[in-house]
Amino acid sequence: MQTIEMNKKAVLVLEDWDPFNVGRKAYAVEIADVVSELHIYDHPTDLAKRIRDIYEHSYATWIPIEKCMQIAYKLLAIKYEAKSIV
Repeated sequence: MQTIEMNKKAVLVLEDWDPFNVGRKAYAVEIADVVSELHIYDHPTDLAKRIRDIYEHSYATWIPIEKCMQIAYKLLAIKYEAKSIV
């Protein structure tokens, strides 16, 4: 899987995640930031913390780390598949 395809799959997963119930298309900036961070982080806890920071910064609303961990695991699965690590 190429990086472009990995990014597209990650975007689809993130579009389905609506932590603040504002609608699928409300998170374009946050999604772009998270996909960028996905290329940096390999550990789910680190990625989850960044996801929480990104969304909280935009919406000034706290997200439980457990919810961010769930999405981090999904994103890292896509990343590892793309790198043929799985």
